[in-house]
Amino acid sequence: MRLVLVRHGQSVWNLENIFTGWSDVDLSHQGRKEASESGRKLLEAGIDFDVVYPSYLKRAIHTATIIMDEMNRNWLPLIKAWQLNERHYGALQGLNKAQTAEQYGDDQVKLWRRSYTTLPPLLEPGDNRDPHNLPMYRDVDPSLLPMGESLAITVKRVLPYFNSEIKRDMLNGQRVLVVAHGNSLRALLQELEEYSDDDIISLEIPTGSPLVLEFDDDFSVLRSFYL
Repeated sequence: MRLVLVRHGQSVWNLENIFTGWSDVDLSHQGRKEASESGRKLLEAGIDFDVVYPSYLKRAIHTATIIMDEMNRNWLPLIKAWQLNERHYGALQGLNKAQTAEQYGDDQVKLWRRSYTTLPPLLEPGDNRDPHNLPMYRDVDPSLLPMGESLAITVKRVLPYFNSEIKRDMLNGQRVLVVAHGNSLRALLQELEEYSDDDIISLEIPTGSPLVLEFDDDFSVLRSFYL
């Protein structure tokens, strides 16, 4: 069995060094180029798919569609899942990281970004960033929508979805591509490659680079590599 993971191409807020989280920003010009290159690498490697899972966020959806266009697989089903969204950065979303560090200090910002369990400042109810008020989440149980998340909380929504939907497809012989985000992919890799809590927070996942994982019949990872 094989699973391919791709972190979306560079977004406009990645470029501007802004906390993004669930903010629905698009790819930068560089991000679109990265997505195209991912599709070309997958095509050249002879890797094909039966189903594609992006998050609800347009930077992941657009990365997935660009990859499929490069591979001439536009007809493949895209199953969008909010559970694959990036970690929710709460009230930090939309703030410049450098300016936030100037205000709160480097140590505090590092704790918010890199601690496994520390929550960011939470959104207040009624904030225009509150997912409870956004149309894209109108069919999601409100009790499941966060006002901010640690990586540990992100893991608790990503893994159940992976195990119930994506892993099921893989065990049924489907070839799966997941296009998601730095922290939602960390959540998957912590489980699949057995990273410790300390090691997973320092794992860097490059944008727009296909990561291939190959599994044995017991669903243990035999090897993983970037194209």
